[in-house]
Amino acid sequence: MNTATKADLFRHSGKISLGKFLFCLIRIPGFRFIYLWRKAKRYSKYNPLGLLFKLLYIHFAYKYGFQIPLHVQIGSGFYIGHFGTIIINRSAVIGNNCNIAPNVTIGQTNKGDKKGVPHIGNEVWIGTGTVIVGKIKIGNNVLIAPNSFINSDVPSNSLVMGNPATVIPKSKDITDDYVINIFGEGKLK
Repeated sequence: MNTATKADLFRHSGKISLGKFLFCLIRIPGFRFIYLWRKAKRYSKYNPLGLLFKLLYIHFAYKYGFQIPLHVQIGSGFYIGHFGTIIINRSAVIGNNCNIAPNVTIGQTNKGDKKGVPHIGNEVWIGTGTVIVGKIKIGNNVLIAPNSFINSDVPSNSLVMGNPATVIPKSKDITDDYVINIFGEGKLK
């Protein structure tokens, strides 16, 4: 099991063991999908194992309503809390230990000075129904409240809410009770 998969497993279960891995793979849709996504991304399409993982990835993408292309850059410890429509642009970048809820769109803007896609930092919690668009940067340790619309930069250690988004500077520990079970860097949180 590679480090990213261990981090994903730890985020979903709080433990790393073969039993927890099998339990999460069978019973937790978010973990199952991200595991298959990482495997499909890792193996070449010309490799028979890669073809199998890609077919499973496509099957579960349709089943769960996830549009997360293999080109997206997603860090380790990615947590999908519930299945339901999640759309992420193929050029988006998502950091380590991020949570994403259903009905989230991370998309592209095609006009203006924000033309492009978002870059999301580490330890970001994205609430249900959130829309994040444009060439913007969301810092580390950011909590995005449900149903927010974000089209401008968000500094680290912030709470974001509303449509249009309002940024409320907070403290370093804003996501402590939301982004849990962090694996790696010599610490377990």
